[in-house]
Amino acid sequence: QVQLVESGGGLVQPGGSLRLSCAASGDISSINAMGWYRQAPGKERELVAAMSSGGSTIYADSVKGRGTISRDNAKNAVYLQMNSLKPEDTAAYYCHAEGRRRIGTLFNSWGQGTQVTVSS
Repeated sequence: QVQLVESGGGLVQPGGSLRLSCAASGDISSINAMGWYRQAPGKERELVAAMSSGGSTIYADSVKGRGTISRDNAKNAVYLQMNSLKPEDTAAYYCHAEGRRRIGTLFNSWGQGTQVTVSS
């Protein structure tokens, strides 16, 4: 089993910032990609940002220039710094990781989600 635990969500005023954190634990040999997705009510889950083990990144157009993803490979952790938050950033944010277990099989895991609400 591989578990992902997110933290850092909450209520933020428009224009504010927050930092989401996610730590992976369990039967992990290596992690390839880690990233963040979000899902607003009535909408599909969408990619926010992701980073490979080599440091390559991808961002949704809607967060480019406002979001920064980073990883601490030694801690199996990924972070998302979001600035200049807008009401449309309101969503449940989910951490995602894919990699390989110690026994050699692949894993593709999700966190339980953390709510981000941007409102005055």
